[in-house]
Amino acid sequence: MEYRDYYKILGVARTATADEIKKAYRRLARKFHPDVSKESKAEEKFKEVQEAYEVLKDPEKRAAYDQLGSEWKSGQTFRPPPDWGGGFEFRGGPRQGRSSARGGARAEEFEEAEGFSDFFSSLFGGRGFGGAGGSPFGGAGASRAGRDHHARVDIDLEEAFQGATRTLELKRPDLKPDGTLDMKTHTVRVTIPAGVTDGQLIRLAGQGEQATGGGRAGDLYLEVHIRPHRLFQLDGRDVTLTLPITPWEAALGATVTVPTLGGGVEMRIPPNSQSGQKMRLRGRGLPGQPPGDQYIQLKVVVPPANSPDARAFYEEMKQKFSDFNPRADLGE
Repeated sequence: MEYRDYYKILGVARTATADEIKKAYRRLARKFHPDVSKESKAEEKFKEVQEAYEVLKDPEKRAAYDQLGSEWKSGQTFRPPPDWGGGFEFRGGPRQGRSSARGGARAEEFEEAEGFSDFFSSLFGGRGFGGAGGSPFGGAGASRAGRDHHARVDIDLEEAFQGATRTLELKRPDLKPDGTLDMKTHTVRVTIPAGVTDGQLIRLAGQGEQATGGGRAGDLYLEVHIRPHRLFQLDGRDVTLTLPITPWEAALGATVTVPTLGGGVEMRIPPNSQSGQKMRLRGRGLPGQPPGDQYIQLKVVVPPANSPDARAFYEEMKQKFSDFNPRADLGE
């Protein structure tokens, strides 16, 4: 998809204040409103202006959008970075339906982005950026409980298996008195339990928004994201490993050492095994009640015929297995 420069759409600088953004939006909204505008493609431009304002009016969406930088050029294929949203702390809990590592999360449900471009949806659709209800900045008066915040923590699969202690530096978007965006940084320390799954929530009580008038501070929910692994594919608590084997190991059977998250284990490959065949090592996935399993998908790797001796060997095999036709079932 194409990158959208929201600042360019509204005609403001990246350092624009909240008032400057609002004024630019109002001017363009009047200019391109479909009910009154005679401009070419007024409805399309009106939607672009609305989308840009939806992001830039919200300090949290704007801060996250600014993380992309301005290096993306019009016409380039855009894909959100894999660590999109990392290091930022936002109002509200993540989406409902996620389990919590420390009790039930008081998570809020955020609506999916509707009527916006694919670019917007790829960044903000259903992610819970920018919470709901009231201004996140200021608000004086009587005692009020602090709102919950959420952030994400990216971990390796080995950390999910063994558990870990992490120190995170999180940034909270804030508005300065002049209406420009500011980032406040704070540090939290979190214990990641062994067996945590992708998308699980870790609750840090009292580390969300501070309360006013002696009310209770909000909580901070960390949503766990497990990075892709070079060997294992993760599905819940189960992991899958593609295991290369030789043709003779497949045909004759063999005992081989198989990598697992807990270290190498010996596994017996039965004779006459085939590529794509799956085997299971019980309890070798992520810890839990019950623990996950590790699945082994066999992949027969054929040695290259890159020498006269190797070619001669394959020619001999061709003659000895002349009656073997792996495509026999494809015929009529």
